[in-house]
Amino acid sequence: MPIVNEGLQREFEWVTRPGEQKHIGEALDLADAVMQDIAYALITGQHLEVDRITQECLNNGYTANHILDHGLLNGMAIVGVKFRDNVIFVPEVLVAARAMKAGMAHIEPILSASGIEPIGTVIMGTVKGDLHDIGKNLCIMMLRGAGWTVHDLGVDTSPEEFADAVMEHEAQLIGMSALLTTTMPNMGRTIAYFEDIGLRDEVRFMVGGAPVTREFADEMGADGYGENAVECVETASDLLNLIKELA
Repeated sequence: MPIVNEGLQREFEWVTRPGEQKHIGEALDLADAVMQDIAYALITGQHLEVDRITQECLNNGYTANHILDHGLLNGMAIVGVKFRDNVIFVPEVLVAARAMKAGMAHIEPILSASGIEPIGTVIMGTVKGDLHDIGKNLCIMMLRGAGWTVHDLGVDTSPEEFADAVMEHEAQLIGMSALLTTTMPNMGRTIAYFEDIGLRDEVRFMVGGAPVTREFADEMGADGYGENAVECVETASDLLNLIKELA
């Protein structure tokens, strides 16, 4: 169905890159009017409205997965694009994240009780020397919503901490974020550390952050690159499929 929520239609107009227009647009077309209402309320930080609509939808027979996929994650996808393109800034992202959490407070217990096996395990962290985490946290929300188990190491994460977490949680992937050009080289240093201790072949690295480019990711030896939270989930899925093919 077309986008019937006028506010959501205006928000979608900020999505200008052709690939993202296609991906997010197709997802929104699959959402009914109520799911579009959830997405719009999340984008605009209306946490009480997200809480109310989510509860009503569950009471009316919508599944937790449906609300997550067609409502909450659609909203977060647009938030991620707007944040990357400097349309919104940290305060707006934080209120959107609060709205996401309001919906997930109803969704997560249902998903946990369902006993569905997670897709895989990801270790996420901002690299050593960098204290920025908004973009990383958006990616974590999207990954968890897509069915991944995510262990967040926070900010200022050393190569040793990444390695310890991979061994402790038997993770298949590491996601590294950086917002400063001065800390970007620490992505390469972390990958090099894994090579030094013999763990490089055991895990795949994906990287992202405002100053990070695909060319830089390739130079650092990363396995994948995501420009935004939507691409982060797609990259994680692609890397997991690669791991399975090589197994």
